[in-house]
Amino acid sequence: GFSYHGDIKIFDLLLQWHDEGKYHFDFALIELNYLDWTYANEINARNTDASYLYGELQKRNIPAFVMEPLLGGRLANVPHPVAVKLKRKDPERSVASWAFRYAGTNEGVLTVLSGMTYMDHLKDNLLSYCPLDPLDEEEMEYLHKDIAEEIVGFETIPCNDCKYCMPCPYGLDIPAIFVHYNKVKTENRLPISPRDENYAKYRRQFLIGYDRSVPKLRQAKYCIGCGRCISHCPQRINIPEEMEKMDRFVEQLKQSDAQ
Repeated sequence: GFSYHGDIKIFDLLLQWHDEGKYHFDFALIELNYLDWTYANEINARNTDASYLYGELQKRNIPAFVMEPLLGGRLANVPHPVAVKLKRKDPERSVASWAFRYAGTNEGVLTVLSGMTYMDHLKDNLLSYCPLDPLDEEEMEYLHKDIAEEIVGFETIPCNDCKYCMPCPYGLDIPAIFVHYNKVKTENRLPISPRDENYAKYRRQFLIGYDRSVPKLRQAKYCIGCGRCISHCPQRINIPEEMEKMDRFVEQLKQSDAQ
C-alpha cells in the first residue's frame, strides 16, 4: 500500500501503475473527514478533496486507511456555534464522535487512525467504534451541508495546532499566532473597520490577547520568510505569507490607535 500526502499527480500516477499491473495496492492511506470531503481544495488550493481520493480508490476496490479524521483536532474543537448545533442534534454524543463515525461509515474504510492524548479521548473513540453506529444519509448530509459549510464560512487559517512546523529557527511560535487569530475570528470579535461600533473594544482585546498568547519576541513580525516551515505543514499553509499578513494586520491595529 501507500500513504498519500503530496501532489495529486503522484496519487494519480500510483493508481495508473495499479491499473497497468505494474503494482498492486492492497490499501491506501488518505486524509478523509467531513470538512475535507468537499472543501479541502477550497481551503487550500494545494490540497485535494477527499471525495476524489476516496472515489478513485473505490473505483478500483482499493480499501482505504483513514488519517486525520479530526483534522489534527480541528473537528473536535469546532467554533462554538457549530458545537452547539452538534450537541443539539445529539446531546449524548461528543463533537469528535461525529467525525469518527463519519470516517468509519464510508464503505471500504478498513482502519481509522487517531492520535489520542488523554484517557478520555480513548474512551470516546471506543464508544464511537465498539460497535460503530454508522451515520445515516440524513446525518451525512447534515455534516456535509450544515456543519462543513458553516465551518468553512468562518474563513480561519487552516492550522490544526499540530506543531509540525516547530521549532521555528527564528523563535516564532507559529501555532500560537494562528490559534489566537482563529479564536478571535470564530468568536466574531475581529476588529475590521474603525466604523464598527465595537471596533475600539475588539482592537484592544485582540492586541492584549496577542501579547498574552505569544511572547513579543515570538510574534509574526520576526518572521524572515525563510520558508523552512512550509514543507512540514500537513495543511500546506504558506506560513511566511500568513505571518506577513498577520504582522501587517497587527501593525494596522497599532497605528489606528495612534491616529
